[in-house]
Amino acid sequence: MTDELAGAFLRQHRRYTSRQVAAMAGIPMYRARRFWRAFGFANVADDEVEFTDSDVEALLTLIALVRDGTYDEEHALLVTRSLGRATARLAESQAVIGVEVLDQAGVPREERADIWRTRADRVVPDLERLLVYAWRRQLAAAAGRVVYQEETGTVRLAVGFADLVGFTRLSRQISEKELAALVERFESRSADVVTSAQGRVVKTLGDSVLFVTDTAATAADIALRLVEVHSRSKGMPALRVGLAVGQVIGRMGDVFGTTVNLASRLTALAPTGAVLVDPAMAEELAGEGAFTLRSMDRLTVRGLGELAPSVVTRSVTRDSAFTS
Repeated sequence: MTDELAGAFLRQHRRYTSRQVAAMAGIPMYRARRFWRAFGFANVADDEVEFTDSDVEALLTLIALVRDGTYDEEHALLVTRSLGRATARLAESQAVIGVEVLDQAGVPREERADIWRTRADRVVPDLERLLVYAWRRQLAAAAGRVVYQEETGTVRLAVGFADLVGFTRLSRQISEKELAALVERFESRSADVVTSAQGRVVKTLGDSVLFVTDTAATAADIALRLVEVHSRSKGMPALRVGLAVGQVIGRMGDVFGTTVNLASRLTALAPTGAVLVDPAMAEELAGEGAFTLRSMDRLTVRGLGELAPSVVTRSVTRDSAFTS
């Protein structure tokens, strides 16, 4: 049953072994395995017939990108790894959504696979088109952000880390279904707030969200909106946010570095329902009439030494564009 279901999504017959695919691509097995591992594919026995014409085409495409000088081998592997990670998460979420749809329709568990095979012909082509559409739009936006950076991989950004207070305790008090609904509500509303204000969601971790913006003022506005929006959401734990500004290392869609660590540490120190910013961000916000800063006593930030953060609030209350 599993093979039949997989075939409905692969939409091609499995006809080759790994050695045959490598030979058809004109590369040794070790190189083929490197790319497959980068995609996140599980190892299969050399004599197992698991591969399709698309597997051959994918390897030929990657090798051509290396041979014509578009990428060297390591950058081709980085591209492959980023595709593998992104699509693995995407596929997992879409599979879960698919099961939820079937459950809501009252489909018995033993009939799921048959229904999925029927739905695959309808759903897969549309999702494939939407995937390419979304990727092109995101690539256009990302290229616009990074192409003029002075140093590849590093850029000055404002970083925000928002965290639900008491989430672990709450997760023990509600059902798994209620917990999943709460996380979905938190992630979707947080993403709406961040993206509508020209920020970028880097990742969500269930009870927290990491985002970046080009300016301190935009980050502060987003952070305050997040607190405002979630405070009006029934049953949602209170939020706290840490903000920092400085050089950030960008890699495979993620961000790293001292600035990111500082934002995370400030979140843990922030009062419930408050937005706590580092001194560099406070200095940039001081000239913004939209915000009021209240200095706190010096605190010891684990791994980063002592600093005097500030709590930021709005100077003038305004309605948010988002409702609960």
